[in-house]
Amino acid sequence: MSSRVSSEEGAMEGLLKGLINIGIEAVQDFAAGNQNADNSQSNEADSRKEEEEQPRSRWDKHKHQQAPDEYKQAFKRNASDQDYSEGVDSSSINLEPTDEELSDYRVACSRLWDLDIDRLVPGRDYEIDCGDGKRVYSKEDMASNELFRFVSQDVFKRPTYARFYALLDNYHADQDVAEEFSSREEQEQIAFVEEISRTAPIQYLFKYLVASRAIQSDNWEEFKRMLQRLWFDLYRRDNTRDSSSAFEHVFVGEIKDRENNDEEVSGLHNWIQFYIEEAKGSLDYQGYILPRRRGGDEPDSHTQLVTVQFTWNGARKPASSSFIGVSPEFELALYTLCFFCGDEDNHLVLGSYGVNVKCYRYGRNRIGSVFPIAEE
Repeated sequence: MSSRVSSEEGAMEGLLKGLINIGIEAVQDFAAGNQNADNSQSNEADSRKEEEEQPRSRWDKHKHQQAPDEYKQAFKRNASDQDYSEGVDSSSINLEPTDEELSDYRVACSRLWDLDIDRLVPGRDYEIDCGDGKRVYSKEDMASNELFRFVSQDVFKRPTYARFYALLDNYHADQDVAEEFSSREEQEQIAFVEEISRTAPIQYLFKYLVASRAIQSDNWEEFKRMLQRLWFDLYRRDNTRDSSSAFEHVFVGEIKDRENNDEEVSGLHNWIQFYIEEAKGSLDYQGYILPRRRGGDEPDSHTQLVTVQFTWNGARKPASSSFIGVSPEFELALYTLCFFCGDEDNHLVLGSYGVNVKCYRYGRNRIGSVFPIAEE
C-alpha cells in the first residue's frame, strides 16, 4: 500500500497549510485593492493583473488538494461510526423507473444523467484547457498547459467526492503487484458505498435493478454489499493474483508491461484521478484526440466528455476517454447498470452527448473494464 498520513499531527498540518494558503490569498487580494487605489503603485497593480490572467499553476492545485485533509481523521473511524449526509429527499425527486425505462435500459441510463444533481458546472466549479488536437498515433505533445486550469476547493468538501478521494491512494500502480487492503482501507470502501447509497443515482439504480429483475434480492443492505464486492473485490489480472479490481482499473488506473518492454497505462478513465495526478506532477496531458470524422465536434472548456492522450508515471496512454465533472455516484451507477442490463457496446444519449459505454466482463460476474467513448 502507498503511504498516507497516519497521525493526527500530519492531518492537522495539511489542513493548516490549506487554511494558511487561503489566508495568504485574502491578504494579497486586500493588498492589491489598496495598490490599485494608489496611483503611485499602478505599475505593480498592472503586473499583478497580468499575472492573474495566466493559467493557474501547479502550486494552486496542490493547495486545492488540501481540502479533503480535514476529513481524514473522521474517515479513520469504523464505517458504522462515521457521519454521513442525510441523503436525497425522495419526496422532491421521483426515483421510480417508468415503464419506458424498464423496457429499454438505455432510457434508464439517460435518466441517470438527469439525476446527477451533484455534477459540477464548467466555469464555476472547474475549468479545463484542452489545448490542441492530435491523432492517436502521434507522440508529439500538443498541450502547452495542463488539462485542468483549476478545480474549486469546495468540490472536495462534497461528501461523495471526499470519500472517493480517500480511496485513490489505496493501490499500487504496477499491475503485477498484488494488492492488500488494511482494515482502515476496507472501512473506506464500506463508507464510500454507504455515502453514495444516499444519492439519487444509486437509489434509482437499486429500484431499476430490482424492478427489471436484473438482481435477485430486493434487500437494500444486500444491494450495498453487492456493490462493494462488484467494484472492490480483487482478482487476477494477467499473471498476478489479487492484483486488480474493477474500481482500481476503471477509476484509479494501472501500468502494465508490453512485449517490447515498454510500459502502458491501462484503465484510468476518471477525471478526479486525472486531476489529482496531474496536480502532483505524475501525469502529463498531451492533447485531445481529434474526431475521426472531418468536421466533427472538438472539445472546449465546457466539454464534459473528452478523449485525451497522456503519460502517467512515465507510461503512455495513446487514447483515453473520460467524463469531466460528473459525480462519482453517477459513474458508478451508470457502469453498474450497463454491466447488469447492457452489452459490450451500449449506445446511449446522455444529455447532449452521444456515447458508447464499452463494458468488458472479467469472467461471468466481474467488471474487467468499462469506459465511455464519444459517438461522432
